[in-house]
Amino acid sequence: MMKKLFLLVLFVVSAMTANAQSGQKSDVFTPTHERVSIDGDHGKLAAIIQKPRLKQGEQCPMVVFCHGFGGKKEGPLFELITDSLQKHGIASIRFDFNAHGESEGRFEDMTVPNEIEDAKKVIEYVRDLRYVSKVALVGHSQGGVVAAMTAGQLTEAGDDIAAVALMAPAAVLRDDAIRGSTFGKQYDPINPPEYVELWPGQRLGREYIKSAFWLPIYETAQKYHGPALIIHGTGDRVVPYTYGLRFHQQWEKSKYVLQEGYDHGFSQNVSCTTGIVTDWLIQSLCPQQR
Repeated sequence: MMKKLFLLVLFVVSAMTANAQSGQKSDVFTPTHERVSIDGDHGKLAAIIQKPRLKQGEQCPMVVFCHGFGGKKEGPLFELITDSLQKHGIASIRFDFNAHGESEGRFEDMTVPNEIEDAKKVIEYVRDLRYVSKVALVGHSQGGVVAAMTAGQLTEAGDDIAAVALMAPAAVLRDDAIRGSTFGKQYDPINPPEYVELWPGQRLGREYIKSAFWLPIYETAQKYHGPALIIHGTGDRVVPYTYGLRFHQQWEKSKYVLQEGYDHGFSQNVSCTTGIVTDWLIQSLCPQQR
C-alpha cells in the first residue's frame, strides 16, 4: 500500500515538473512583480512593475500610478487595481516620489513641480520598454494633480497619453498655500519660513509653498484632451469634491463619479472604488474586452 502511494506521489510530481519544463501555463494566476530603480528629479526612484504574460513581440498598455502627499507605492488603493489590470492584459508601474517610501531625496525639498518631473522620468522609462504599446496615468490626491498636470504638459509637447484617472485630486493644495494653511499648520504665505513642521520628522519646505502658491493646476491640465475619469467622495474633508468636479467640467471626454459619503481614502469601500477605476481603465485601454 505504501509503495503504491509513493509511486502515485512520484507520478504527480513528475507530471507537474514536466508541465513546468514544457512551458505549459497553470490555471492559477500568479502575479509577477519586478522591482526597478529609475533616475528621478531628486535621486533614484523605487518602483514596481507588474505585467501580464506576453508572447514574443506582443505589446500591452502600461498604467503609471502616482501616490499622494506623504504616501507610497504600496497599499490596497493601487494594488487592487494593478492586480486586476494584470489579469486583463494591462501592465502597471507604481513608484515612490522623491523623499517618499523607498526613493531618495529630502522631504523638505519635495514640490509638485519636481514630482511632475519624477512622473515624466517614469513615463520616459516605460516608453522605452519594447512591450509597452501606450501609457495611461492614475493619481490619488496630490498624485492626481501631478497626473493631470503631467498629462497636460506632455500633450502640449506632442507626447500622447492614452487615458487619465484621478482619485480625489487635491487641487485644493494651491488654495491652501494661498491661505497659508497646510494640514492645519499656519504660516505666512507671502513670506513663508524655511520649512513648516507638519509632524515629527516631516518638514514642508519653503519651495513647496512658493511653487504651490502660483501653481497653474487647471490651466495646465486642460491641455489634455483624451479620455478621463474623476472619482471623488462627498465625505472628503481633505479635498472637497468640487475640486474634482472642476476637472470634469473642463475635460470634454471625462466621466465623473461621485461616491456618497466616501472620504479622501475611499475607506468606506475601497474595493468598490478601485473596481470602478479598474473597469474604466480596461474599457479605455482595451476596448475589445468590452
